[in-house]
Amino acid sequence: MTRVTVLLGGLSNEREVSLSSGREIAQALREAGFEVTTFDPGPDLGAVVAGITASRPDVVFNALHGRFGEDGCIQGVLDWMGIPYTHSGLRASAVAMDKAAAKAAFAAAGLPVAPHRLLDAGELAEADPFPLPYVVKPVREGSSVGVHILRERDNRRAEIASGWRWGEIIAEPFIPGKELTVAVMEDRALAVTEIATGHAFYDYDAKYADGGSHHTIPAPVPDAVRDRAMQVAVAAHAALGCRGISRSDFRWDDSRPGAEGLVLLEVNTQPGMTPTSLVPEQAAYRGIPFPELCAWMVRQARHDGMQRGAKGMRDAA
Repeated sequence: MTRVTVLLGGLSNEREVSLSSGREIAQALREAGFEVTTFDPGPDLGAVVAGITASRPDVVFNALHGRFGEDGCIQGVLDWMGIPYTHSGLRASAVAMDKAAAKAAFAAAGLPVAPHRLLDAGELAEADPFPLPYVVKPVREGSSVGVHILRERDNRRAEIASGWRWGEIIAEPFIPGKELTVAVMEDRALAVTEIATGHAFYDYDAKYADGGSHHTIPAPVPDAVRDRAMQVAVAAHAALGCRGISRSDFRWDDSRPGAEGLVLLEVNTQPGMTPTSLVPEQAAYRGIPFPELCAWMVRQARHDGMQRGAKGMRDAA
């Protein structure tokens, strides 16, 4: 029986989401016939390595979100240890987590992205980086942590700058219209979902709280927009060198003709796997039950480290 260690929790601002994802994944994998343990990595790297080693995994299912979990850090540790793991490798994870680096990769691949500026909190306090409305967000956070939309006659800029605690800022013009997302399984897009919320935007609570958002699958968009979104999602997955599952997020300005208003925002290499998450919903829409989806991810697992010979981690402890 394949032994899987699910990494969950961790150190980032998205810890609670990761705990929820990890619990759902562990239960699904048990239903699929795997031998499953869970491990919550703390701040002591030596203890993390020892804990993973003690669990003797054939595969690690990475259910961590945010810093240290989806930015290449834990991927590098697992590469060093020679343990296959789910989702993308070190390079794709690190580039995707850096919004500016990811946008450079998307632009080089000819994909539609919004203009942006990089700045620090002091520069934001001094002046608007774009005409209102615009968006400011951390360069290296996920799950809409630290995202603010400044609209017409909005006077919060100085307040946002004074309370900023996420490092470098990326600013972009606000794109009106609809929020769309597309999950990709290796080389195929699953569906297009429209996300509607009563919140000011699709923020952390809208993403993870019960009733925080409403998902429509398939999205009620023209065929040209649907086809273009799915094409761009697969191309973005490839441009970053992702593997396994990813999810591309878009804005679509429906006041513009056809797919002209479609803009790629970012690619999430560790999309949520909670009861309200988008990837499991799209998989179910395509006839893939959650346990089968998780099992597929385990079968796709690999590492980019050196081969360790015949002795696996199950025999190392």
